[in-house]
Amino acid sequence: MTPIRDAATLIVLRQDAVLMGQRGSSAAFMPDKFVFPGGAVDAVDANVPMTPLPQTVADQLADGSDLSPAALAAAAIRELWEETGQCLGHPGQWSDPPQGWRGFAATGHIPHATPMKFFFRAVTPKGRPRRFDARFFLADAADLVTNPDDFTGAEDELRHLQWVPLKDARKFDLPFITQVVLAELVAHIAAPKPLTEIPFFKNDDEAHLVSRLDGRPIL
Repeated sequence: MTPIRDAATLIVLRQDAVLMGQRGSSAAFMPDKFVFPGGAVDAVDANVPMTPLPQTVADQLADGSDLSPAALAAAAIRELWEETGQCLGHPGQWSDPPQGWRGFAATGHIPHATPMKFFFRAVTPKGRPRRFDARFFLADAADLVTNPDDFTGAEDELRHLQWVPLKDARKFDLPFITQVVLAELVAHIAAPKPLTEIPFFKNDDEAHLVSRLDGRPIL
């Protein structure tokens, strides 16, 4: 049985566009698909200095997870940095940043979780070579401390990094779950409301229903 790893994704909004990139053709997970920046949580993510999450977001993340909310948020920020070169940070110095965070720390910032919102949760279906329990966060491009059009600091995991207008995103080759998240995002932007009920795509029954975290189906 393929183990399920915890993962975090950061959806960065810039007015009516969202930051996405294309995975490589040789990638074991979702090759050639356009995705939001994100990936697995690393053990070191639980021990980095960070501005605090809003308490409501921390409480939502603590529901049904063995990981600390801070570790999940930190992983999303780290993955954004690694895959796009974009920094969601707050001025601060680190005495001894761990491997995987040294480039981020060298910018003179610590991870900035305070602007982040918890938006979606999804588990990869059975039968995939890799499975993740992924938490999707929202952040605004205005909170980045880097130039949002400069991707020169990105690693090579994602190609064709770009700000994709939401009206055009469905034209790209997207994983199914990304299509679901985008649909939820478009609806949220059209009629904003407090994120008190988080969609949860469990992939644990034949219907594969998307449910709120309290179990009520929404699709």
